[in-house]
Amino acid sequence: MKLLFLSLGCDKNLVDSEEMLGLLTAHGYEITDDETEADIIIINTCCFINDAKDESVQAILEMAEYRKSGSCKALLVTGCMAQRYKQEILEELPEVDAVIGTTAYESIVSAIEKALGGERSMDIEPLDHLPQPMKGRVVTTGGHYAYLKIAEGCDKHCTYCIIPKLRGPYRSVPMERLIAQAETLAGQGVKELILVAQETTLYGTDLYGHKCLHLLLEALCKISGIRWIRILYCYPEEIYDELIEVMIREPKICHYLDLPIQHASDAVLKRMGRRTTRADLTEIIHNLREKIPDIVLRTTLIAGFPGETQEQHEELMDFIDEIEFDRLGVFPYSQEEDTPAASMPDQHDEETKLSWQEDLMELQQEIAFDRAEQMIGRTVTAMVEGELPDDHVYVARTYGDAPNVDGLLFINTAETLMSGDFARVVITGAQEYDLIGEIADEFTE
Repeated sequence: MKLLFLSLGCDKNLVDSEEMLGLLTAHGYEITDDETEADIIIINTCCFINDAKDESVQAILEMAEYRKSGSCKALLVTGCMAQRYKQEILEELPEVDAVIGTTAYESIVSAIEKALGGERSMDIEPLDHLPQPMKGRVVTTGGHYAYLKIAEGCDKHCTYCIIPKLRGPYRSVPMERLIAQAETLAGQGVKELILVAQETTLYGTDLYGHKCLHLLLEALCKISGIRWIRILYCYPEEIYDELIEVMIREPKICHYLDLPIQHASDAVLKRMGRRTTRADLTEIIHNLREKIPDIVLRTTLIAGFPGETQEQHEELMDFIDEIEFDRLGVFPYSQEEDTPAASMPDQHDEETKLSWQEDLMELQQEIAFDRAEQMIGRTVTAMVEGELPDDHVYVARTYGDAPNVDGLLFINTAETLMSGDFARVVITGAQEYDLIGEIADEFTE
Protein backbone atom coordinates (compact mmCIF):
# COMPACT_ATOMS: atom_id res chain seq x y z
CA MET A 1 0.00 0.00 0.00
CA LYS A 2 1.15 3.56 -0.70
CA LEU A 3 1.51 6.12 2.05
CA LEU A 4 2.07 9.88 2.10
CA PHE A 5 4.04 11.22 5.08
CA LEU A 6 3.97 14.93 5.97
CA SER A 7 6.58 16.02 8.52
CA LEU A 8 5.99 19.47 10.02
CA GLY A 9 7.96 21.52 12.53
CA CYS A 10 11.53 21.18 13.70
CA ASP A 11 14.43 18.91 12.75
CA LYS A 12 13.89 16.92 15.97
CA ASN A 13 10.40 16.10 14.74
CA LEU A 14 11.91 15.18 11.38
CA VAL A 15 14.05 12.52 13.07
CA ASP A 16 10.87 10.98 14.54
CA SER A 17 9.34 11.04 11.05
CA GLU A 18 12.37 9.27 9.60
CA GLU A 19 12.19 6.65 12.35
CA MET A 20 8.52 6.01 11.52
CA LEU A 21 9.31 5.81 7.81
CA GLY A 22 11.94 3.19 8.62
CA LEU A 23 9.37 1.09 10.47
CA LEU A 24 6.82 1.47 7.69
CA THR A 25 9.12 0.64 4.78
CA ALA A 26 10.39 -2.41 6.72
CA HIS A 27 6.77 -3.60 6.77
CA GLY A 28 6.39 -3.21 3.01
CA TYR A 29 4.67 0.16 2.72
CA GLU A 30 5.59 2.20 -0.34
CA ILE A 31 6.24 5.95 0.00
CA THR A 32 4.52 8.41 -2.35
CA ASP A 33 4.52 12.22 -2.53
CA ASP A 34 1.16 12.31 -4.31
CA GLU A 35 -1.78 12.62 -1.93
CA THR A 36 -4.21 11.54 -4.65
CA GLU A 37 -2.68 8.07 -4.84
CA ALA A 38 -2.00 7.55 -1.11
CA ASP A 39 -3.85 4.73 0.65
CA ILE A 40 -2.55 6.01 3.98
CA ILE A 41 -1.71 9.57 5.05
CA ILE A 42 0.36 10.37 8.16
CA ILE A 43 0.89 13.90 9.46
CA ASN A 44 3.63 14.41 12.06
CA THR A 45 2.50 17.67 13.62
CA CYS A 46 4.01 20.61 15.48
CA CYS A 47 2.34 23.08 17.85
CA PHE A 48 5.29 24.87 19.43
CA ILE A 49 3.96 28.32 18.46
CA ASN A 50 0.69 29.52 16.97
CA ASP A 51 1.96 29.59 13.39
CA ALA A 52 3.07 25.96 13.67
CA LYS A 53 -0.26 25.01 15.19
CA ASP A 54 -2.14 26.70 12.37
CA GLU A 55 0.01 24.90 9.78
CA SER A 56 -0.70 21.54 11.43
CA VAL A 57 -4.45 22.17 11.62
CA GLN A 58 -4.54 23.23 7.97
CA ALA A 59 -2.62 20.12 6.90
CA ILE A 60 -5.00 17.84 8.83
CA LEU A 61 -8.08 19.51 7.31
CA GLU A 62 -6.65 19.31 3.78
CA MET A 63 -5.74 15.63 4.11
CA ALA A 64 -9.12 14.87 5.73
CA GLU A 65 -10.75 15.68 2.39
CA TYR A 66 -8.98 12.68 0.82
CA ARG A 67 -10.21 10.50 3.69
CA LYS A 68 -13.76 11.74 3.08
CA SER A 69 -13.57 11.03 -0.64
CA GLY A 70 -12.45 7.47 -0.02
CA SER A 71 -9.17 7.66 -1.95
CA CYS A 72 -7.36 7.54 1.43
CA LYS A 73 -8.21 4.55 3.61
CA ALA A 74 -6.48 5.69 6.82
CA LEU A 75 -5.48 9.12 8.20
CA LEU A 76 -3.13 9.26 11.19
CA VAL A 77 -1.97 12.25 13.24
CA THR A 78 1.26 12.01 15.23
CA GLY A 79 3.66 14.33 17.06
CA CYS A 80 3.25 17.35 19.32
CA MET A 81 -0.29 18.36 18.35
CA ALA A 82 -1.42 14.74 18.69
CA GLN A 83 0.09 14.68 22.19
CA ARG A 84 -1.41 17.99 23.22
CA TYR A 85 -4.90 17.74 21.69
CA LYS A 86 -5.40 13.98 21.43
CA GLN A 87 -8.98 13.91 22.68
CA GLU A 88 -10.08 16.96 20.72
CA ILE A 89 -8.68 15.59 17.45
CA LEU A 90 -10.57 12.30 17.75
CA GLU A 91 -13.78 13.99 18.89
CA GLU A 92 -13.85 16.83 16.36
CA LEU A 93 -12.29 15.17 13.30
CA PRO A 94 -14.04 11.88 12.50
CA GLU A 95 -11.81 11.49 9.43
CA VAL A 96 -8.78 10.91 11.70
CA ASP A 97 -8.35 7.20 12.38
CA ALA A 98 -5.51 7.28 14.88
CA VAL A 99 -3.68 9.69 17.18
CA ILE A 100 -0.12 8.84 18.26
CA GLY A 101 1.77 10.84 20.89
CA THR A 102 5.36 12.05 20.85
CA THR A 103 6.77 9.03 22.71
CA ALA A 104 4.56 6.37 21.07
CA TYR A 105 5.63 6.45 17.42
CA GLU A 106 6.92 2.87 17.68
CA SER A 107 3.23 1.84 17.47
CA ILE A 108 2.76 3.40 14.01
CA VAL A 109 2.48 0.04 12.18
CA SER A 110 -0.09 -1.43 14.55
CA ALA A 111 -2.08 1.83 14.46
CA ILE A 112 -2.30 1.59 10.66
CA GLU A 113 -3.39 -2.04 10.85
CA LYS A 114 -6.15 -1.10 13.33
CA ALA A 115 -7.27 1.78 11.10
CA LEU A 116 -7.44 -0.42 8.00
CA GLY A 117 -9.52 -2.85 10.06
CA GLY A 118 -12.01 -0.11 10.89
CA GLU A 119 -10.80 0.58 14.44
CA ARG A 120 -9.97 4.09 15.67
CA SER A 121 -7.13 4.25 18.19
CA MET A 122 -5.10 6.47 20.47
CA ASP A 123 -1.53 5.55 21.39
CA ILE A 124 -0.03 7.68 24.16
CA GLU A 125 3.01 6.45 26.07
CA PRO A 126 4.23 8.01 29.35
CA LEU A 127 6.29 11.12 28.68
CA ASP A 128 9.37 9.58 30.28
CA HIS A 129 9.40 6.77 27.70
CA LEU A 130 12.31 6.98 25.24
CA PRO A 131 11.76 5.25 21.88
CA GLN A 132 14.79 3.33 20.65
CA PRO A 133 16.55 4.68 17.53
CA MET A 134 16.26 2.37 14.52
CA LYS A 135 19.03 1.19 12.24
CA GLY A 136 16.63 1.24 9.31
CA ARG A 137 15.71 4.91 9.59
CA VAL A 138 14.85 6.54 6.24
CA VAL A 139 16.93 9.70 5.76
CA THR A 140 14.89 12.35 3.92
CA THR A 141 17.48 15.15 3.78
CA GLY A 142 19.12 14.10 0.53
CA GLY A 143 21.51 11.52 1.92
CA HIS A 144 24.66 13.59 2.47
CA TYR A 145 23.67 15.05 5.85
CA ALA A 146 21.44 13.78 8.63
CA TYR A 147 20.22 14.87 12.05
CA LEU A 148 21.22 12.81 15.08
CA LYS A 149 18.81 13.37 17.97
CA ILE A 150 20.90 12.81 21.08
CA ALA A 151 18.25 13.50 23.73
CA GLU A 152 14.51 13.98 24.15
CA GLY A 153 12.52 16.35 26.36
CA CYS A 154 13.61 19.27 28.52
CA ASP A 155 13.88 20.17 32.21
CA LYS A 156 14.39 23.93 31.83
CA HIS A 157 10.69 24.96 31.98
CA CYS A 158 11.11 28.41 30.42
CA THR A 159 7.90 30.31 31.07
CA TYR A 160 6.95 30.67 27.38
CA CYS A 161 7.59 27.05 26.38
CA ILE A 162 5.20 24.09 26.18
CA ILE A 163 7.85 21.51 25.20
CA PRO A 164 8.28 19.82 28.63
CA LYS A 165 4.53 19.09 28.66
CA LEU A 166 4.65 17.64 25.15
CA ARG A 167 8.03 15.89 25.15
CA GLY A 168 8.60 15.10 28.82
CA PRO A 169 11.72 15.37 30.99
CA TYR A 170 15.25 15.41 29.60
CA ARG A 171 16.33 11.89 28.57
CA SER A 172 19.69 11.29 26.91
CA VAL A 173 19.91 8.55 24.29
CA PRO A 174 22.55 6.04 25.46
CA MET A 175 25.87 6.70 23.78
CA GLU A 176 26.22 3.22 22.28
CA ARG A 177 22.88 3.62 20.48
CA LEU A 178 23.94 6.96 19.02
CA ILE A 179 27.29 5.64 17.84
CA ALA A 180 25.59 2.64 16.21
CA GLN A 181 23.11 4.90 14.44
CA ALA A 182 25.85 7.28 13.31
CA GLU A 183 27.86 4.36 11.90
CA THR A 184 24.79 3.19 9.99
CA LEU A 185 24.21 6.69 8.62
CA ALA A 186 27.85 6.97 7.56
CA GLY A 187 27.53 3.62 5.80
CA GLN A 188 24.58 5.04 3.87
CA GLY A 189 26.70 7.95 2.62
CA VAL A 190 25.98 10.61 5.24
CA LYS A 191 28.96 12.97 5.54
CA GLU A 192 27.60 15.59 7.94
CA LEU A 193 26.02 14.75 11.28
CA ILE A 194 23.95 17.50 12.88
CA LEU A 195 23.45 16.93 16.60
CA VAL A 196 20.04 18.07 17.88
CA ALA A 197 17.97 17.90 21.07
CA GLN A 198 15.89 20.40 22.99
CA GLU A 199 19.27 21.10 24.56
CA THR A 200 22.43 19.34 23.43
CA THR A 201 24.82 20.73 26.05
CA LEU A 202 23.28 18.70 28.91
CA TYR A 203 23.77 15.41 27.10
CA GLY A 204 24.56 12.57 29.50
CA THR A 205 23.74 14.30 32.80
CA ASP A 206 20.73 12.07 33.44
CA LEU A 207 22.42 8.82 32.36
CA TYR A 208 26.02 9.24 33.45
CA GLY A 209 25.83 11.91 36.15
CA HIS A 210 27.83 14.55 34.28
CA LYS A 211 27.98 16.34 30.93
CA CYS A 212 29.18 13.96 28.24
CA LEU A 213 28.69 15.80 24.96
CA HIS A 214 32.45 16.09 24.53
CA LEU A 215 32.83 12.31 24.96
CA LEU A 216 30.08 11.63 22.44
CA LEU A 217 31.77 14.00 19.98
CA GLU A 218 35.10 12.24 20.40
CA ALA A 219 33.47 8.90 19.60
CA LEU A 220 31.59 10.27 16.58
CA CYS A 221 34.79 11.82 15.20
CA LYS A 222 36.28 8.32 14.92
CA ILE A 223 33.60 7.16 12.47
CA SER A 224 34.95 6.76 8.95
CA GLY A 225 33.08 8.72 6.28
CA ILE A 226 31.84 11.50 8.55
CA ARG A 227 33.48 14.78 7.52
CA TRP A 228 31.52 17.41 9.48
CA ILE A 229 29.80 17.31 12.86
CA ARG A 230 27.61 20.30 13.71
CA ILE A 231 26.07 21.09 17.10
CA LEU A 232 22.72 22.88 17.46
CA TYR A 233 20.68 24.12 20.43
CA CYS A 234 23.34 24.77 23.06
CA TYR A 235 22.02 26.71 26.02
CA PRO A 236 24.76 29.30 26.64
CA GLU A 237 24.96 28.78 30.41
CA GLU A 238 25.70 25.08 29.87
CA ILE A 239 28.75 25.58 27.61
CA TYR A 240 31.69 23.98 29.41
CA ASP A 241 35.48 23.81 29.01
CA GLU A 242 35.74 20.21 27.78
CA LEU A 243 33.23 20.95 25.02
CA ILE A 244 35.26 23.94 23.82
CA GLU A 245 38.46 21.90 24.01
CA VAL A 246 37.11 19.05 21.88
CA MET A 247 35.85 21.56 19.31
CA ILE A 248 39.37 23.00 19.06
CA ARG A 249 41.06 19.58 18.99
CA GLU A 250 38.86 17.63 16.56
CA PRO A 251 38.95 18.91 12.95
CA LYS A 252 35.65 17.21 12.05
CA ILE A 253 33.68 19.38 14.47
CA CYS A 254 32.43 22.53 12.74
CA HIS A 255 33.34 25.76 14.49
CA TYR A 256 29.65 26.60 14.69
CA LEU A 257 27.29 26.80 17.64
CA ASP A 258 23.61 27.62 17.94
CA LEU A 259 23.02 29.51 21.21
CA PRO A 260 19.32 30.31 21.67
CA ILE A 261 19.55 33.30 24.04
CA GLN A 262 15.95 34.61 23.48
CA HIS A 263 16.70 38.07 24.97
CA ALA A 264 19.42 40.17 26.59
CA SER A 265 17.52 42.34 29.09
CA ASP A 266 18.01 40.95 32.60
CA ALA A 267 14.42 41.76 33.56
CA VAL A 268 12.97 39.98 30.51
CA LEU A 269 15.31 37.00 30.90
CA LYS A 270 14.16 36.62 34.51
CA ARG A 271 10.47 36.64 33.50
CA MET A 272 11.27 34.08 30.80
CA GLY A 273 12.74 31.77 33.42
CA ARG A 274 16.12 31.85 31.71
CA ARG A 275 19.30 31.25 33.67
CA THR A 276 21.54 33.96 32.21
CA THR A 277 22.04 37.70 32.42
CA ARG A 278 23.37 40.08 29.79
CA ALA A 279 26.76 40.04 31.54
CA ASP A 280 26.77 36.22 31.49
CA LEU A 281 25.98 36.13 27.79
CA THR A 282 28.66 38.67 26.96
CA GLU A 283 31.29 36.72 28.92
CA ILE A 284 30.30 33.35 27.36
CA ILE A 285 30.39 34.71 23.81
CA HIS A 286 33.68 36.56 24.29
CA ASN A 287 35.20 33.38 25.74
CA LEU A 288 34.06 31.32 22.74
CA ARG A 289 35.42 33.85 20.27
CA GLU A 290 38.71 34.18 22.11
CA LYS A 291 39.31 30.41 22.18
CA ILE A 292 37.82 29.64 18.72
CA PRO A 293 38.44 32.81 16.65
CA ASP A 294 36.69 31.51 13.52
CA ILE A 295 33.58 30.28 15.34
CA VAL A 296 30.22 31.10 13.74
CA LEU A 297 27.50 31.82 16.30
CA ARG A 298 23.80 31.61 15.64
CA THR A 299 21.01 32.65 18.00
CA THR A 300 17.23 33.04 18.20
CA LEU A 301 15.28 35.80 19.90
CA ILE A 302 11.71 36.40 21.05
CA ALA A 303 10.21 39.83 20.30
CA GLY A 304 7.39 41.25 22.41
CA PHE A 305 7.49 39.06 25.51
CA PRO A 306 4.77 39.98 28.06
CA GLY A 307 5.76 43.06 30.00
CA GLU A 308 8.69 43.89 27.72
CA THR A 309 9.11 47.65 27.54
CA GLN A 310 10.42 49.82 24.73
CA GLU A 311 13.52 50.40 26.85
CA GLN A 312 14.08 46.63 27.23
CA HIS A 313 13.58 46.15 23.50
CA GLU A 314 16.27 48.80 22.91
CA GLU A 315 18.53 46.98 25.40
CA LEU A 316 18.24 43.91 23.18
CA MET A 317 18.94 45.97 20.06
CA ASP A 318 22.04 47.41 21.74
CA PHE A 319 23.24 43.94 22.70
CA ILE A 320 22.82 42.60 19.15
CA ASP A 321 24.65 45.64 17.79
CA GLU A 322 27.47 45.04 20.27
CA ILE A 323 27.82 41.26 19.90
CA GLU A 324 27.16 40.96 16.13
CA PHE A 325 25.95 37.39 15.87
CA ASP A 326 26.84 35.74 12.57
CA ARG A 327 23.35 34.24 12.19
CA LEU A 328 20.15 35.29 13.92
CA GLY A 329 16.43 34.54 13.79
CA VAL A 330 13.57 36.35 15.56
CA PHE A 331 10.12 35.05 16.47
CA PRO A 332 7.28 37.23 17.71
CA TYR A 333 6.16 36.00 21.14
CA SER A 334 3.45 33.33 20.88
CA GLN A 335 0.98 33.14 23.79
CA GLU A 336 0.79 29.40 24.45
CA GLU A 337 -1.93 28.04 26.71
CA ASP A 338 -0.77 26.12 29.79
CA THR A 339 2.46 28.13 30.04
CA PRO A 340 3.17 30.64 32.84
CA ALA A 341 3.84 33.44 30.35
CA ALA A 342 0.38 33.07 28.81
CA SER A 343 -1.25 34.46 31.96
CA MET A 344 1.30 37.21 32.59
CA PRO A 345 0.01 40.79 32.51
CA ASP A 346 0.87 43.32 29.80
CA GLN A 347 0.55 41.04 26.77
CA HIS A 348 1.53 42.90 23.60
CA ASP A 349 -0.61 43.24 20.48
CA GLU A 350 0.57 41.63 17.26
CA GLU A 351 1.48 44.98 15.73
CA THR A 352 4.00 45.72 18.49
CA LYS A 353 5.53 42.24 18.36
CA LEU A 354 5.90 42.34 14.59
CA SER A 355 7.33 45.87 14.70
CA TRP A 356 9.99 44.84 17.23
CA GLN A 357 10.74 41.70 15.22
CA GLU A 358 11.28 43.88 12.16
CA ASP A 359 13.61 46.22 14.11
CA LEU A 360 15.79 43.30 15.13
CA MET A 361 15.87 41.71 11.69
CA GLU A 362 16.77 44.99 10.00
CA LEU A 363 19.67 45.44 12.43
CA GLN A 364 20.83 41.86 11.89
CA GLN A 365 20.53 42.29 8.14
CA GLU A 366 23.15 45.04 8.23
CA ILE A 367 25.45 42.84 10.33
CA ALA A 368 24.95 39.76 8.13
CA PHE A 369 25.46 41.64 4.87
CA ASP A 370 28.69 43.19 6.21
CA ARG A 371 29.95 39.76 7.28
CA ALA A 372 29.13 38.33 3.85
CA GLU A 373 31.08 41.14 2.15
CA GLN A 374 34.06 40.42 4.41
CA MET A 375 34.16 36.86 3.05
CA ILE A 376 35.08 38.03 -0.48
CA GLY A 377 38.56 36.84 -1.42
CA ARG A 378 38.68 34.05 1.15
CA THR A 379 39.00 30.38 0.23
CA VAL A 380 36.63 28.04 2.09
CA THR A 381 35.67 24.38 2.16
CA ALA A 382 32.08 23.83 1.09
CA MET A 383 29.76 20.84 0.87
CA VAL A 384 27.77 20.63 -2.36
CA GLU A 385 24.00 20.46 -1.83
CA GLY A 386 22.80 20.24 -5.42
CA GLU A 387 22.69 21.98 -8.78
CA LEU A 388 20.64 24.66 -10.50
CA PRO A 389 20.97 23.14 -14.00
CA ASP A 390 19.30 26.03 -15.83
CA ASP A 391 21.84 28.44 -14.36
CA HIS A 392 24.84 26.05 -14.50
CA VAL A 393 25.41 26.78 -10.82
CA TYR A 394 25.99 24.46 -7.87
CA VAL A 395 24.48 25.14 -4.44
CA ALA A 396 26.70 24.52 -1.42
CA ARG A 397 27.15 25.32 2.28
CA THR A 398 30.21 26.31 4.32
CA TYR A 399 30.91 25.11 7.87
CA GLY A 400 29.20 28.32 8.99
CA ASP A 401 25.83 27.44 7.47
CA ALA A 402 23.36 24.92 8.87
CA PRO A 403 20.85 23.58 6.34
CA ASN A 404 17.50 25.33 5.91
CA VAL A 405 18.22 28.15 8.36
CA ASP A 406 21.43 29.82 7.18
CA GLY A 407 22.81 31.11 3.88
CA LEU A 408 24.04 29.31 0.77
CA LEU A 409 27.13 29.42 -1.41
CA PHE A 410 26.53 29.43 -5.18
CA ILE A 411 29.47 28.00 -7.15
CA ASN A 412 30.11 28.87 -10.79
CA THR A 413 32.16 26.08 -12.34
CA ALA A 414 32.49 23.88 -15.40
CA GLU A 415 33.57 21.00 -13.14
CA THR A 416 31.10 18.18 -12.44
CA LEU A 417 30.15 18.07 -8.76
CA MET A 418 27.85 15.72 -6.87
CA SER A 419 25.72 16.33 -3.80
CA GLY A 420 27.86 15.56 -0.78
CA ASP A 421 31.15 16.45 -2.49
CA PHE A 422 33.51 18.74 -0.61
CA ALA A 423 35.20 21.46 -2.67
CA ARG A 424 37.59 24.32 -2.05
CA VAL A 425 35.94 27.54 -3.20
CA VAL A 426 37.17 31.12 -3.60
CA ILE A 427 34.49 33.62 -2.56
CA THR A 428 34.07 36.14 -5.37
CA GLY A 429 30.90 37.93 -4.35
CA ALA A 430 28.11 38.33 -1.81
CA GLN A 431 24.38 38.65 -2.37
CA GLU A 432 22.58 39.55 0.84
CA TYR A 433 22.84 36.47 3.09
CA ASP A 434 24.35 34.25 0.37
CA LEU A 435 27.82 33.96 -1.13
CA ILE A 436 29.06 33.45 -4.70
CA GLY A 437 32.27 31.61 -5.52
CA GLU A 438 34.45 29.72 -7.96
CA ILE A 439 36.37 26.48 -7.57
CA ALA A 440 39.85 27.09 -6.17
CA ASP A 441 43.00 25.71 -7.78
CA GLU A 442 43.14 22.83 -5.28
CA PHE A 443 39.53 21.94 -6.31
CA THR A 444 38.51 19.25 -3.78
CA GLU A 445 39.72 18.09 -0.42
